[in-house]
Amino acid sequence: MNIGIYSLGLIGGSLLKALSDEKLFAVSQNSDTLHSIDKMGITCSSDISILSNCDIVFVCSSMEHTPSVLKELDSVLLPDTIVADVCSLKSFVMKDVHPYKFIGTHPMAGTEKSGFNASFPQLFQGAKWVITPSDNVSSEDVELLVSIIEKTGAKPIFMSPQEHDESAALISHMPLIVAQGLMKSVLGNVSALNLAASGFRDMTRLAMSNTSMASDMLKYNRENILNSLNLLRNSIDELLSADYEEQIQDLSNARASLYDSDGKNSYN
Repeated sequence: MNIGIYSLGLIGGSLLKALSDEKLFAVSQNSDTLHSIDKMGITCSSDISILSNCDIVFVCSSMEHTPSVLKELDSVLLPDTIVADVCSLKSFVMKDVHPYKFIGTHPMAGTEKSGFNASFPQLFQGAKWVITPSDNVSSEDVELLVSIIEKTGAKPIFMSPQEHDESAALISHMPLIVAQGLMKSVLGNVSALNLAASGFRDMTRLAMSNTSMASDMLKYNRENILNSLNLLRNSIDELLSADYEEQIQDLSNARASLYDSDGKNSYN
């Protein structure tokens, strides 16, 4: 099976490294990245046409550029080719119709770092990988994609694009905005910055996230993010209104059971 990967940042690079035993074709516009991949013995190019004979193609470009890449692939790929994006939002990218078999996906994995040099093959190990199939794919197509995703160590789960985007706002996009807000709130306080230790470090880690990704997130999921922030405000009001000790003990227990010893989501 020929597997193509377009764009080799953190996600695309980690996918390439996790599937290094497969027959891979990689596309990147970064000459340094292409040089690194060439040394790995993987067919690579800046020309998207090298993906023309692939059975499955993963498009790992930024959200802003993904729709144009998917459109460009319309004239490159065969109708039976399975194409999966990895955008952290699904509704906006599922709107367009393509001649190939498009399946929306989103691996729930990442770090605050970006670029091919930050990628590593274990990134997806134990992580959930959301799949939102389009109407023009069969169960066999989905099963084939699932088999590839499982080779990365990820755990595929299915949901609608709308359900995914609402959930992503709550557990990914809102926390990023909050982390940025926390960082912004102390920038003018030299004493606070001087005392900032592990708690503030952990709470603001997301403020170092890829700025392009953060901008795209707000552009394409603003309504869900605003709804999530309103929910956060209401939750804080409830916390401070009464029975604080009882509430935070319940929250502590819920948080303790959400992740396993390796830090992976264990919720079923």
